[in-house]
Amino acid sequence: MSDVQEAVAAVESDGPTAPAPLLSLRGVSKSFGPVRALTKVDLDVPAGQVTALAGDNGAGKSTLIKTVSGLWEPDEGDILWDGRHVRMHGPRDAEALGITTIYQDLALCDNLDIVQNMFLGHERLRRGLLDEGSMERSARETLESLHVTTVRSVRQQVGSLSGGQRQSVAVAKAVMSRSRLLIMDEPTAALGVAQTTMVLELITRLARQGIGVIVISHNLNDVFEVADRIAVLYLGGLVAVVPKEEFDRASIVEYMTTGTLERQPGRETGGTPANAGGRN
Repeated sequence: MSDVQEAVAAVESDGPTAPAPLLSLRGVSKSFGPVRALTKVDLDVPAGQVTALAGDNGAGKSTLIKTVSGLWEPDEGDILWDGRHVRMHGPRDAEALGITTIYQDLALCDNLDIVQNMFLGHERLRRGLLDEGSMERSARETLESLHVTTVRSVRQQVGSLSGGQRQSVAVAKAVMSRSRLLIMDEPTAALGVAQTTMVLELITRLARQGIGVIVISHNLNDVFEVADRIAVLYLGGLVAVVPKEEFDRASIVEYMTTGTLERQPGRETGGTPANAGGRN
């Protein structure tokens, strides 16, 4: 066999190369004095999917998202973006990559209207003046693209909006800034049933548009509603990352409280978590 034939055979046997995950963590650890908040965490976050991050209080969820958001640098390990090693020295570095985090307080100004909030710090100018018309159109088009129809006017003050509407504005702001990974911390906390449904539908639409989404939530009903994959943290270690279909609620609770899974998942799940019984 010639060298060319050998090369072709090698390519054919290897098959097409799978695209790199949008975000990858490899052996990421973080300590605060004697407290080990994260231990050797390996996690892939694909584009176009919702990854739910579950864990009890103190499991390391907040530390993980703040590390991915650039607030804290890991003590050990690597962060890869589109398969390339990156080092973030602050939130601006994360935002430049396309990573946006929406915390529970949403970081919105109640005394400003929707347009002003969506363009805060990134106002458009025309001949030295604010280009109000352009900003209004972009804000309206972004909300419409996300099927947000409950907002009366883009000139409505954010302080007058419901919790679900405020969450929608925060998401639309991230989408307009061309975010590729959106991290949402307890997005349905303190929301009513109708508002929760609206926010969950919004998360699903984001994934369908190719945006990677990480959702941190204590509400397992919400997790099962929107997640494609569920990652469970226990005492700073990642103890399971599997498709939602391979989990049931009892399995998640057991992982969250013990870090292992002694029982078999219920028949509704159709399988056993791939890496049960140990930390990555």
